[in-house]
Amino acid sequence: MASNMERKYNLKSPAVKRLMKEAAELREPTEHYHAQPLEDNLFEWHFSVRGPPDSDFDGGVYHGRIVLPPEYPMKPPSIILLTPNGRFEVGKKICLSISGHHPETWQPSWSIRTALLAIIGFMPTKGEGAIGSLDYTPEERRALAKKSQDFCCETCDCSMRSVLLTVSPNSRQSPEVQKAQELAQQIRFKAETSVSKQSSEDDPPAPTVSELPEPVSPLPEPEAPPPESAAPEGEPVAQAPEVPPSEQVEVPAAAPGRPLSPRQRRQQQQSRQQAQREPSRAAFTGPRPAADSHTGSAVLIVLLTLALATLIFRRIYLAQDYRLDLDL
Repeated sequence: MASNMERKYNLKSPAVKRLMKEAAELREPTEHYHAQPLEDNLFEWHFSVRGPPDSDFDGGVYHGRIVLPPEYPMKPPSIILLTPNGRFEVGKKICLSISGHHPETWQPSWSIRTALLAIIGFMPTKGEGAIGSLDYTPEERRALAKKSQDFCCETCDCSMRSVLLTVSPNSRQSPEVQKAQELAQQIRFKAETSVSKQSSEDDPPAPTVSELPEPVSPLPEPEAPPPESAAPEGEPVAQAPEVPPSEQVEVPAAAPGRPLSPRQRRQQQQSRQQAQREPSRAAFTGPRPAADSHTGSAVLIVLLTLALATLIFRRIYLAQDYRLDLDL
């Protein structure tokens, strides 16, 4: 098979190199797992795992497929179970932290052996509604474990009764079982950590007291100028001379949190006084043209009325003189 793979695939490809190496390491079956690629496809593997001891899957041997992407090991594989087991759906990609459903938790240092140990370690855990997970009763899972021995794969011609080595008395305390349990806990914790990290990025936490900015001391209020005495009626209001833009003094803005100097305070007070005088000047000087125009219009109307009345009286007077002349 190795010679066929060498002629079919590019041996310079990182994925091909990695898979050829793992195929050589997993060539011999163990008591707990075995996996090999298909003869015509290096990127599809068939595996068999033994159910974890002291669980509902004890005594069962389960068969499945591993489909690897061309970017392996940079991207995770997809895992599909072919044997009914009561924990994972048959013929459907299962959702694990090491499968294609969670590329964010996959690590390139993991291998197919890691995936097999993770499957063994995850089988006794709860499905919790994950994709491809099942929650059968313990009785149903034990019945399926017994039936799994009769399963035979039509693709790779593997029989579950002879695909793995015979279980030894010390296999329950073997390092492989302990490693599978530790790996399942480690991967689950890593997945939960990544999910919580992602949610914290979406909803940033509220800043702590130490992260809050220091309160800025309020600026001192400038003293209000004394109110100007109202000028008596009839007297013109003294107007402040307009300051050209070239002679206007710009008041430098004080830095936030720092008190104003006496010079800045005087300049700010002068600018405020000038700003207050501008509206008052506009109030007194603005309406005057309108008043003058109204007065001129009234005088013109009076003059026109007098002229019209004079013409009317003159016409009446002339009419009376004409009648007297006729009578005479």
